[in-house]
Amino acid sequence: MPYGSFVLLVLLPAVSLAEVTSFTRCPQFFVGGISPTVLTDKTDNNRYEQICQCLLDQNQKPEYFYATLYDTRNKIPVYSAYEFRRADVERDDRWYVEPQLDGGTMECMGSLNKIPSANRGQRQALNKDYEGSGYDKGHLFPVYHTHTVDTMLATSTLTNAAPQDPSFNRGQWRRYEEDVATLLQQECDGAYVVTGVIPGNQQIGDGVRVAQYYWSAFCCSGGSGALRSEGYIGPDNNGRVQKVEVKQLEAVLSDHYGSEFSIFQGTC
Repeated sequence: MPYGSFVLLVLLPAVSLAEVTSFTRCPQFFVGGISPTVLTDKTDNNRYEQICQCLLDQNQKPEYFYATLYDTRNKIPVYSAYEFRRADVERDDRWYVEPQLDGGTMECMGSLNKIPSANRGQRQALNKDYEGSGYDKGHLFPVYHTHTVDTMLATSTLTNAAPQDPSFNRGQWRRYEEDVATLLQQECDGAYVVTGVIPGNQQIGDGVRVAQYYWSAFCCSGGSGALRSEGYIGPDNNGRVQKVEVKQLEAVLSDHYGSEFSIFQGTC
């Protein structure tokens, strides 16, 4: 069945372009327009940035593709959220940065030269942090789950990636991405996905935290119209991805962050 029967209409309020980091402009990537838990840090109000991930179109207007909560201290995302739609798209890893995080004036992702040289990498990872590290740039919103060239390009921003062990990235996690895509295409009329990481203790480059675990959850409308959800987390002690109930995954995240963490906020 075509996508579209699982559409939740969300009215977009008028906002200023100066509102650089807020989910106000991209609720369409969340079930019911409600984001997962937005973390806060009492010692640093600007630590966690809400990014509506965008590229500028031919008219220099922002086109939004997904949403990311980004941890500027660990320089990795907490999660990225997107509507699942897939088609075969040829991969092109250009690896953008987010100029607005480091004092640039460009609203959407772009090249490093859009950031003042003295500010580069202060609040986000750069390509040079990964060089020689032995870690992959592990996508949260993966290329395999995209359906257009522009969406594919938009996934290649370093705010949508975390250092990931290459054997896990190219092995078990890749297999998860393929298997869940098949499931969503065959058994759902539409789906929303949230994928995140739990940071470990190791760092690469200039303070970029290595992901200890990758996690993901989807909410979709099945053939009967009933909502369905599943969660995933890995690697386990055997290097594999485990399927869990979303509430179990939320318990793991709540324990890690020391406060209640909700992925779908009771909407699925």
